[in-house]
Amino acid sequence: MSIITKLSIIIPAYNEGKTIHHILDKVKNVNLSHNIKKEIIIVNDCSSDNTKEAIEAYIDKEPEVDIQYFEHKVNSGKGAALHTGISKATGEYLVIQDADLEYDPNEYEDLLKPILLGFADIVYGSRFMGSNPHRILFFWHTIGNKFLTFLSNMFTNLNLTDMETCYKVFKTEIIKGVNLKEKRFGFEPEVTAKVARISGIRIYEIGISYYGRTYEEGKKIGWKDGFRAIYAILKYALFKSR
Repeated sequence: MSIITKLSIIIPAYNEGKTIHHILDKVKNVNLSHNIKKEIIIVNDCSSDNTKEAIEAYIDKEPEVDIQYFEHKVNSGKGAALHTGISKATGEYLVIQDADLEYDPNEYEDLLKPILLGFADIVYGSRFMGSNPHRILFFWHTIGNKFLTFLSNMFTNLNLTDMETCYKVFKTEIIKGVNLKEKRFGFEPEVTAKVARISGIRIYEIGISYYGRTYEEGKKIGWKDGFRAIYAILKYALFKSR
């Protein structure tokens, strides 16, 4: 079995002033087994709304919660925010948590199970497997996600069902040793390509819930990000071949 004393929860935030306190409440209220402590690392990617004020108000209201707050002076993208968060993590493992309400922190325990049992170094949470709740939204987004996962799998020789998922748990020392470059939504295919090449790496996948948002509700990823993901898949596959 693997021993975890602290889980670092990395939350990249951009214009999430309306919802950031809700996700922080959810994370705060998660009770992890084995006395695992939670370290919340928020990286505000130069939001133009009241995200900063909302986070500072929450920290003042909940001083007992272990929250570390960092901010970018220039909007650099989700990947860049994750780079900052990863560099600040001190837990043995870390999980990526979006600042919106699309993913349920109550499923951390499920994500950690293969790790705690000593089977996994990395766990992906799949929106496309299992019987968990899944909001019905965009057909072409689903097709796009599955195509990107298929293309990624072709080059990595993995059999993931959801490469683009937010929920990824990494052994911290492993992900800190990966030289990550992508600053925006190319993070997902890049990190997948690079961890897949680590000798002896053990990657697991479990089904998770997905409470997706519409664009009116604040969803940000679009078709341009899909093309960037294709570029990243090909770029890091070709880099491997060289």
